[in-house]
Amino acid sequence: MTVSPFEVTLPAQVGVGVVAPFDFALDRELWRWVPDQVCLHTTRLPYLPEPVTVQLAEALSDPHGVRRATRDVLAPEPLVVAYACTSGSFVDGAAGEAALVAGMLDAGAPSAVTTSGALISACTKLGIRRLAVITPYVEDVTGRLLSFLAEYGIATTASVGLGMLGDIWKMSYSEVLGAVADLDVTGADALFVSCTNVPTYDLVAPLERRLDLPVLTANQVTMWAALQHAGSALAQASALTAPLPVPEVA
Repeated sequence: MTVSPFEVTLPAQVGVGVVAPFDFALDRELWRWVPDQVCLHTTRLPYLPEPVTVQLAEALSDPHGVRRATRDVLAPEPLVVAYACTSGSFVDGAAGEAALVAGMLDAGAPSAVTTSGALISACTKLGIRRLAVITPYVEDVTGRLLSFLAEYGIATTASVGLGMLGDIWKMSYSEVLGAVADLDVTGADALFVSCTNVPTYDLVAPLERRLDLPVLTANQVTMWAALQHAGSALAQASALTAPLPVPEVA
């Protein structure tokens, strides 16, 4: 994924609201995916003293909490609100992801995206029908992701789940690379590294060269989709002054 011009214009600052899990620790990685004109307004979902399981993912996707968090980031008037949690947006399938988007819009977001919805959009753009998948999750959470992908006709050619129950943000680049080394990507159209708390920014380009495949990551596709939506909103506005570079899935 590289940065290329996106054919819209914008004011000096464009806001993107971000609703993140309570333990999200990679704010800097999100900022690295957006151009200088974009300001991220981030809020956290309430703290939950639970391990990273299906139950936690379901709690993080609670519609009341997501609506409340969405309202928290609306004061600076973002053009789009992104729900930046992969497991929380796939855990209840396609219907659950759609309900999250509807809830954010109902709370007043001018536009809304989720990480898992962004992944589907990126796969559609690239014509990806077969994914190799790496997750930090335990088996049943990883299974929910594979089921979510299957709802959209995306097959999983191979998957590795690292079985982590917490502190995912402490993963090193070397640990991510080790997981990739353990994965057979034969027959895959692309590799997806799941979880917005897995650091990946500096690995995308090297992995694409090594694997000769597109590499999609949770924070990458989230910001790409958010900026696509922001660009669509700006294209309908007036008094626009400068081009908006958008991370391009390519």
